[in-house]
Amino acid sequence: MPGEKGPQDACGVFGVFALTYFGLYALQHRGQESAGIATSDGQKILVFKDMGLVSQVFDEAALEALQGHIAVGHTRYSTTGASTWANAQPTLGPTAQGTIALGHNGNLTNTQELIDLLIEREGMAKRLDLRGGKCTDTAIVTALLGSDQFDTLAETALELLPHVQGAFSFVFMDENKMYAARDPHGVRPLVLGELESGWVVASETAALDIVGARQVREVEPGELLIIDENGVESRRFAEATPRGCIFEYVYLARPDTNIAGRSVQAARLEMGRALAHEHPVEADLVIPVPESGTPAAVGYAQASGIPFAQGLTKNAYVGRTFIQPSQTLRQRGIRLKLNPLREVIAGKRLVVVDDSIVRGNTQRAIVQMLREAGAAEVHVRISSPPVQWPCFYGIDFPTREELAAVGHAIEEVREQIGADSLGHISIEGMLQATQQAEERLCTACFSGTYPMETPVDARMLLLSQKAVLA
Repeated sequence: MPGEKGPQDACGVFGVFALTYFGLYALQHRGQESAGIATSDGQKILVFKDMGLVSQVFDEAALEALQGHIAVGHTRYSTTGASTWANAQPTLGPTAQGTIALGHNGNLTNTQELIDLLIEREGMAKRLDLRGGKCTDTAIVTALLGSDQFDTLAETALELLPHVQGAFSFVFMDENKMYAARDPHGVRPLVLGELESGWVVASETAALDIVGARQVREVEPGELLIIDENGVESRRFAEATPRGCIFEYVYLARPDTNIAGRSVQAARLEMGRALAHEHPVEADLVIPVPESGTPAAVGYAQASGIPFAQGLTKNAYVGRTFIQPSQTLRQRGIRLKLNPLREVIAGKRLVVVDDSIVRGNTQRAIVQMLREAGAAEVHVRISSPPVQWPCFYGIDFPTREELAAVGHAIEEVREQIGADSLGHISIEGMLQATQQAEERLCTACFSGTYPMETPVDARMLLLSQKAVLA
């Protein structure tokens, strides 16, 4: 929703030793600012990228020009670096042996250290404009992978990746091979699939389904895959300490995706059931905020016995408004995206189920629309706990000051959004719904407990904020 949809994820990556356009279509929800594909025919790499949706960037002529048997694709939501064509991915750079094209999902937390490393390697920093906003963490990694210290790109990657901190799912390629790497915590999802004619790596299992690939397994945290016509070689660059992002279950991933063996749809249904037990209310209808609130609303209706209905209609041609580069666009997109069905909700006591409250703009606008359409009562239920801490691993919760829950009790937030009541699922209820152990998940945006170091400047700010709260 443009008022503020849940948190914004950095992107979707897709690599295939054979297919890519349809895979990016399946991952469009992970980023709507730009899209790009790089292909290789074994001799040269071609990249086509532009600002816009996958369907806007690529036409038949563009796809026909991308000849080859290896491809890497990317859909971008910018969490670092400006939203410009220059920062669209895949990024392209020279190597000692040829060329590299790279797509990245996540955010790095030691970018300055990597820049320092780049400067140490004489002449390499000249390839990048390192001034603010003009260079992304992805471009820095691409440049570092171009080092001529080793004979192969695989050796260079194995040397570099242990120095890269933060969240990353990388898919990259040279003229003859495709590579995939996932950070040691496995914050962002990455899966390996198999086609009759080759191999596929994607951010979500749903993308494998779309292209007709069989899921083989998840790429392990701390693992580098090297893929060519001979098959898949696995190399480990770090010990696995899994801490997958719980917000993938809450909002980011498609409901038809599986993460760590758990269906996202099933997890969201269970979150709705838990929410009904934790925050019951007398009402006539349960309605979702589509689309991401729908599974939890169904679960709430099942557990509460209150009838489920579609009380808000969604404009199918408006994307995920929370994945917008500015607050103004998010706010203006709400009424473009959703409209109440007056004949359904007029005179009714409503339970409105959504996935999260970030800034509060979406819920405020929805409550107002429902009241204008004649709703007798509006009870808001949220299938995630209050978001209270920023994310440094690929979701756009930029500052604590922008978060509705920071410094405000639940009752104060309820007043701000204009609801008759407000209830959030507990962290325990949310964790149970994922069927994952708490120690295998990152809940930092809810708990303030980060699984790895945050950027130095952010770390000092967080420490000072926690001291004030204490």
